[in-house]
Amino acid sequence: MALKTLHLTNSWHETSGGIATFYRALMAAANQRGHHIRLVVPGENDRVEDAGEFAKIYYVKAPHARFNREYRTIYPSRYLARGSRVQQILAAERPALVEICDKYTFNYLGALLRLHLLPALDFRPVVIGLSCERMDDNFRAYVGPVPFARAFCAAYMKWIYFPFFDHHIVNSEYTAEELRAAAQGHAVDRNIWIEPMGVDLEHFSPDRRSPEGRQRLLHDVRGNRDSVLLLYAGRLAPEKHLSVLFELVARLAADAKRDYRLLVAGDGIERARWEAFCEKHAPGRVAFLGHIRDAKDLAGLFANADVFVHPNPHEPFGIAPLEAMASGLPIVAPNSGGVTSYANAENAWLAPTTIESFSAAIDELLANEPERNRRAQNAVRTAANYRWDRVASSFLDLYAQLAEARIGQRVALPPPAFSSTQPTDFQRAISNGVSRSAEKVFQLASALFSR
Repeated sequence: MALKTLHLTNSWHETSGGIATFYRALMAAANQRGHHIRLVVPGENDRVEDAGEFAKIYYVKAPHARFNREYRTIYPSRYLARGSRVQQILAAERPALVEICDKYTFNYLGALLRLHLLPALDFRPVVIGLSCERMDDNFRAYVGPVPFARAFCAAYMKWIYFPFFDHHIVNSEYTAEELRAAAQGHAVDRNIWIEPMGVDLEHFSPDRRSPEGRQRLLHDVRGNRDSVLLLYAGRLAPEKHLSVLFELVARLAADAKRDYRLLVAGDGIERARWEAFCEKHAPGRVAFLGHIRDAKDLAGLFANADVFVHPNPHEPFGIAPLEAMASGLPIVAPNSGGVTSYANAENAWLAPTTIESFSAAIDELLANEPERNRRAQNAVRTAANYRWDRVASSFLDLYAQLAEARIGQRVALPPPAFSSTQPTDFQRAISNGVSRSAEKVFQLASALFSR
């Protein structure tokens, strides 16, 4: 019997970033393999979209997210009630594995499934938490420097997020750091695997570089043949730390030696802010292209620019820098965060995330063509190890192994990056108290919503 998995995330909308890219690649691989995959995401209305012979997307009506209205959020009210849309989907599909990519509203569903607290469901899937970002980074970006924020995030991850799942998957060692502390002191053993994201090598390639392609970019940003074309691709959102990028461009605009221009591919809630900033501090030097839907157009942009600039020192993984590397486009990126999973001094220019350091890195790569070409060639070879079909197949293999292990089959699971540790007596007391309290809350909520 073919395996069926169901995946839930709130990180989805028409122009959403890496998580949506990942799930689209996963559905493509599932269709080729004959793996039944179901994706549950928020939408304006309830509807169902066929995404291939074996893939289906369920959109669940949901309100706009509080901190970023480009997204919508499925709150617990949509899965607590017996006749709720999410419960209907779960009951109809009966997946062997449920994966939840959310730390704030869907994670509670993991606990409900593990504790058999949804009366409409008479089965128990293996429940996986997928971490594609860190809570402490998001909290800092959207809430600001609140006192005791780090302690709050650590406590939340340890007691409210980590124990709600059977096991965890993370996208980089950087993201895993937050779970390492959360994994300490839990009576039930849980494993954590690091599975990277990927890159679309069908589209992103140095072969798309051409005089005509470069001329189109120069026209878009009103440059000349001697202009240096910088590129940023990604969401224009607080967590991307865009101040370094645009302040860098303002600094470079005063450079008398070179004519720097910036192309911005992407959209988001901070676009108006940075358009106004650039109009004031770097007039005529920046072109905001918006979200580019066509993969060929986006790949042509990457292949014909001169430098990719990625300013986020807290990037969980970073698909866009990897796409730049696959395109043979030199990248300047922070020497921290998930980008360092694949970028290093042999295939990129990594630097502290300051205007001075990024400016020096750009000067260095532009001044040394042989080194620029060497690192770009290394980057292309590095990106080849992250092709989406290989990455997605690794995820599907792991899902299958976890599902088989859950029903008692003798399966040799791949070695995890790390596992939870046994609690001390004090930790056990806290854990038992939190677990009992959480179970009572969930039982009460489930009973109230099921009336």
